[in-house]
Order: sequence, then C-alpha cells, then structure tokens
Amino acid sequence: MKMIRSKICGFTRPQDALAAAQLGVDAVGLVFYPQSKRFVSIEQAQEIVRVLPPFVSVVALFVNENTERIRQVLAQVPVDILQFHGDETPEFCRQFDRPYIKAVRVQNTGDIIAAQQQYPDARAVLFDAHIEGEYGGTGHRFDWAMLPDQLSGHWILSGGLNPENIGEAVKITGAKIIDVSSGVESAPGIKSAEKIAALLAALDEPKISEPE
Repeated sequence: MKMIRSKICGFTRPQDALAAAQLGVDAVGLVFYPQSKRFVSIEQAQEIVRVLPPFVSVVALFVNENTERIRQVLAQVPVDILQFHGDETPEFCRQFDRPYIKAVRVQNTGDIIAAQQQYPDARAVLFDAHIEGEYGGTGHRFDWAMLPDQLSGHWILSGGLNPENIGEAVKITGAKIIDVSSGVESAPGIKSAEKIAALLAALDEPKISEPE
C-alpha cells in the first residue's frame, strides 16, 4: 500500500497531467509565475484541469503575485489548493478562503522552525532548496540533515528529488509527502510518464515503509 503522498508540479500539457493521474499521482501543480519555464496561462490551465479524473487535487502556484491576479485565476480555474512560493505573509495567504501550502527556501534549520511557527494555518509547509533568484524547480536539493528530528504538522519535502534518490530521501527524512518537478521531466515543463512511473514505484518500495 502506498504510504507517501505525491505531487508533481509544473505541468504545461494536458496529456502529461492525465498520464500522471492515471499512474497514481495525488496532486498536479500548475505554475502561474510568469518568469518560470513552466508558466501556464489561464487557458492552458483550464485545458489541463479538464482532462483530470476526480480525486486528483489541483494546486496553483504563485510567487509574490498580486491579489487581483490570484482571484482572476481562482474565478476561472477550479483550484483545490494554493501554493505560495515567494515572500507572502500569513495574512496574504489566508485571505483567499482556500487551503494553502507555504513554500520555504531552506538555508538552515532555523528557517524550517520559523516557517512552521509563522504559518500555523497552512495545510502544509513545503521545504525547498534555496537558490538565489529562483523559486522552485531548480533541480537542487537542500541538506536534509537540517530537518529537525521532530516536526509538527504536515510538511512536504521538495528540491532535487528524482526516481534515483527518492527512496533515500524518504528514508532519511521520514517525509510522508513529496513534491517533484524537474526530476521527472524530459525538458522544462514536459513531464516524462516513464520517470513519473519510476518515481512512484520507488515510493512503493517496501524498504521505505518498513521499520529496520
């Protein structure tokens, strides 16, 4: 039985999102950050969401976006969860009456602890690598040793994850939720069904969920 929940972020094509859903991904991420290589317009997002089966969550990712633009997306795209990947305050994140995830670019253990305290009403806090000037999808991982032994609430492991290292990542960190973007791509925004299948297969390995 699969124990780890998975989100694949940065879809730009309906066929890729449908393939991921059919393989068993729990959530698909759509990037509404214009500077991203994986940016989608509202029209593209509508096409992607249209092909998804029920019970697959749609996550809309924003980076330091204005309120009006976010409300415009929410009015036209059926979004389940918001993901804020910039410098948004807790007050900003919660104003949309929608569950939200707050991403944190980790430089040290203090960043992790502070984020969980600062965003207590977030559905989860997502820990990603800190790369200057970049907001996710970098293919880089942070030092997992910076994660505290005990973390309260739900949290998501992200940053540089791929089919080859996901088993080690989950075993070392104890993550129950993972978020992957570039690690399952053939090119930026183009997802590989083969790599997604390999990632999910690695998550299902008995050695991950069985105690030593």
